[in-house]
Order: sequence, then structure tokens, then C-alpha cells
Amino acid sequence: MMKRPFCHWGRRVAAWGCAFFLLFAAAAPGLALAEKGTEASEAAEAAWTAQASLGAKAAGGKRPGGADWSEMQRRYRGAFVLSAPRRTRKVALTFDDVPDPRYTPLVLATLKREKIHATFFVVGSRALKHPELVKRIQKEGHAIGNHSFNHPDFSKLPLDEVKRQIERSEAAIKGTVGFAPRLVRPPYGEITPSQLDWARANGYTVVNWDVDSSDWRQLSAQRVFMNVTRSVRPGSIILLHAGGGTGQNLFGTVDAIPKIVRWLRSHGYEPVTLPELLGIPEQKNG
Repeated sequence: MMKRPFCHWGRRVAAWGCAFFLLFAAAAPGLALAEKGTEASEAAEAAWTAQASLGAKAAGGKRPGGADWSEMQRRYRGAFVLSAPRRTRKVALTFDDVPDPRYTPLVLATLKREKIHATFFVVGSRALKHPELVKRIQKEGHAIGNHSFNHPDFSKLPLDEVKRQIERSEAAIKGTVGFAPRLVRPPYGEITPSQLDWARANGYTVVNWDVDSSDWRQLSAQRVFMNVTRSVRPGSIILLHAGGGTGQNLFGTVDAIPKIVRWLRSHGYEPVTLPELLGIPEQKNG
């Protein structure tokens, strides 16, 4: 889920690539080995930020990778989820790309003031950097899901690499809060049938969404609010973000949360965690 520039990203990536090449060519040929891990991390973050503009499309219909989410939900009933049954008036607020020290604490403080619990999808590499925020998420009563280790597009990876992404993130989360999450959200919502077969066989529930706030576009609070409230229905799973890529502005999301919660309550909706909405445990067996 789990980010995002909002315009002309292709030109910017090309410009960044040229600048990087010139800087690299001018640099001393012998970079210290200790610096390579940092460079790889920064490169992954830049790729995440650039690629993000292609992800998080609305649910339903053909996706860029050819997947039909509605058909996948029917075929993988209970293992691939877009929403709960429509007979419930409960809905779930879900937050991707955490933990992020810029936005996650603000979102947590807002949810605490509004007295609701949500679900946070954790990126494993970020959990290793900010374990105290993952612990805070759990301590304040929110549910935790797995959002990969460093946020690649699963549909472009072989199955073995997807396994590593999920298992490495799972290890980071378990080492922080003491359990392996059952819930998995693939970055950008992209996943293939063979990957879903593996996830189902290994006790995971893959959860995407049926309401996209599009907050990753760095929208105003009013736009985020309108995107959610015009699409929500009984049983909806709402996509929001409490973390983002380098330079991404998510203050619109933070400011929209109280308005969204109050609107939901005034229209008879009860915001709950995903385990409560779906009637499944937060923790994976085994």
C-alpha cells in the first residue's frame, strides 16, 4: 500500500539518474564497504518514491498487471479481501508505510483523541529503524499487518523473493512486538495468483481495500475527506497512509482523520480494526 510524488515523476527520475551518474563518475573509485548499505537503502527509498505514483489505484476492474481484484476476491475467498460483508455497519481505517517518525506519531495522537482503533501495515526495514513506534502502535490498541520488507511491487518479483519480503518483515515485526501478523498488504496492492496461493497455504490473509483516499497524492484534508466519504459503504476497508517517501507531505491525511471519523459516526458507521471487521485473529498460527 506500501510513498508518492504527484507530478512529472518520470522526468524527475531521469534527471536524478543523470545527476547520480555524473556524481558517481566524479567520485573516488574506492567507496568504503560500510557506505554501501546506506547507499542501497537510499536508492530503495528513491525508487519507492518514484514508483509510488503508479500504485494505489481504485479497487475493481483490470489492474496494470492484468489482475482483476473482484475476481481474485471471489476465487480466493477469505484469503484475499477487499471488504467485509455489506451487512455490517463497521468499517476499517488502515494506514500503510509505517512506521514513519514524521507522520505516524501524529496519526496515533489523532486516533487516540478520537477514541478509535485502526490497522497499521508495517514495512519491515522501517520497523528495524523505529521499533519504538511499532511498539507504540501495539500499546495503543491498534492492529498490525505486514507490508513487505522494503516495499517492492510483488507482481514484478519471483515467488521466492516475495516469500523473502514477507518473511523478513515478519521477523522484524515479531522481534519488536512478539508475534507474526496474519494480515499482509502487498505494496501498491499488487500480487499474483501464484503468490496468493503461497500466502493462503501459509496462513496469511491478504487485505487490500475498496476505498482509496488517494492521500499519497499529497492532497488537502478536504480532498482526502471527500475521497473517503463519497466511496465508503458498510464493511469498507479504507486506504490511508501514516508514512511516505522522501519529501512526501501527508499533513492533509493527519488533518482529515477527525473529519472522517466524525462523518462515519454521524452516518452510523463504527470504525474498527481489520481483525474485528473480518472476524479473524491478528496473529498468524505457527
